[in-house]
Amino acid sequence: MDKRDLRNKQKELLSSFDRPAYEHKSFLIANELYKTEEWATAQTIALTVSNFPEVDTWQIIRKAWEEDKRVLVPKCSPKDRRLDFYQLASFADLEKVYFGLLEPNPDKCTFVEKDVIDLVIVPGLAFMSSGYRLGFGGGYYDRFLENYQGRTLSLAFHEQVMEEVPIEHFDIPVGKIITEGAVLNCE
Repeated sequence: MDKRDLRNKQKELLSSFDRPAYEHKSFLIANELYKTEEWATAQTIALTVSNFPEVDTWQIIRKAWEEDKRVLVPKCSPKDRRLDFYQLASFADLEKVYFGLLEPNPDKCTFVEKDVIDLVIVPGLAFMSSGYRLGFGGGYYDRFLENYQGRTLSLAFHEQVMEEVPIEHFDIPVGKIITEGAVLNCE
């Protein structure tokens, strides 16, 4: 199956989750995240602001704020397919952009350099236990992670973890995948 077909299949699968199951699974995944060394030691965490049916990151952002962690969210630059991360202090500092994505408003948020990020929570649609992932297309995260020195992990429903996903030479695996029932160490 090629990347496009697998993306469509995964989007359809995730969209079939009913809301209570989605919320329960997201809650379990978040609780597994909070138990990890990566979470405990990170002071600056980069992650996306989720849209249903992605694993809910809103609760994770709130928990990070409660623990006085610095929360960074990405702003995409479609011209050069680049991600820039900005510190988010309030959900009110987000703006809706293309495809209904929520991104930081650069007039209200402060840009943060890559080298101060302790942990990047990398989104995706499908994952292998080796840490390779199929993203949403565009290669934004693979470009960002190319010379990133911190820790990486992904949050996934167990239905998103599969035997094989299409891999290319520029794909960069994450160090850990957290599902509602397991923590997969990929390194």
